[in-house]
Amino acid sequence: MTGGGEAVGMSAAEPDDVYEVVVVRHGTRRARRSEVFLNHAQYGEPDADFTVDYYLWVLRSRTTTVLVDTGFGRGPAEARGRTVLVDPADAYRRLGVDTAAPHVLVVTHAHYDHIGNVELFPAATVVVSGAEVDFWTSPMAAKPLIGHFTEADEVAALTRADTEGRLRRFTGSVEVAPGVVVTEVGGHTPGQAMVTVRTAAGTVLLTSDAVHFTEELERDMPFIAVTDLPALYRGLQTVRDLLASGAVDHLLTGHDPGVLDRLEPVSPELAGVAGVLGRLPS
Repeated sequence: MTGGGEAVGMSAAEPDDVYEVVVVRHGTRRARRSEVFLNHAQYGEPDADFTVDYYLWVLRSRTTTVLVDTGFGRGPAEARGRTVLVDPADAYRRLGVDTAAPHVLVVTHAHYDHIGNVELFPAATVVVSGAEVDFWTSPMAAKPLIGHFTEADEVAALTRADTEGRLRRFTGSVEVAPGVVVTEVGGHTPGQAMVTVRTAAGTVLLTSDAVHFTEELERDMPFIAVTDLPALYRGLQTVRDLLASGAVDHLLTGHDPGVLDRLEPVSPELAGVAGVLGRLPS
C-alpha cells in the first residue's frame, strides 16, 4: 500500500481515521536482567536471562500509511550483538509499503534501533520532538555513555531531512494524521515520544521506549538507559493513567518479547515476522 492512494484490499467504507497497526519484529537478543533494568542489584533479586525483542510499526488506514520508527541497520545491530531476524527494508517490501511515497514517518526517539533506516524514505515527512533533535545534535551526544546508543550517520539522516525541509519538530502533542497523535514524554531520552492511534479494535497506545517492557510499567522498574529519571517515572505514570481512565484500550510496548504471539499474522507468509492489531476489512 502506498501513501496518497486507497489501500488495496481495504473497504472503501472504512473511515479514513481508522487504522490497522502492523507490528514487525525485526530483531532479538538474549540479555541478563542486570543489563536491562537500571541498578538491578538494588531490587535484591537474583539475576536471570532476559529476552529483548526489537520492533517497528506501520499504521495503515484506507488512504494513509504512517510509519513509526524504522528499526536498526544490520551493521550497527550485529556490532552490538543483536540478532537480525529480518532486514527492515525487506519487511517494508513484503508489506507493500512504497518507500518512495511521501508518508509521515514518526521518530519516537533517535536511538540506533529506532532510526536505522530513515533514509529508506527520501520523500517522507519526519516528525520528531524538537528536544530530541536538539539533544542529539549537541555536544552532549558525544559523551560515551550517551552516544553509545546512537550512530552518527543515522543522526545525520535526521539533520539532512531538516535541511531538505522534511523535518517537522513538535513540542507536547501533535496530530500527524487523522486519528494518529504523537505525544512527547521524555525520560528515556529528552524527546521520547509515544503514539496513540484509532483502530477498529479501539485506541492503541504505542509506547515505544517510554515503556520498554510490561514489567517496567507494572513494577516501576526503569530501563537501564535514561537521560531524566524523574521524567521517566512520570511517563510510566502517564501510561498507567491512560489505561486506568479507559482512554487507551490496547498497549504495545517497545521491546517486550513475544508480542507477535498475541497478534494475528498479517499473512501466512509473514507469520513470526509481522502481526496486526485492528485489522481492517478486506
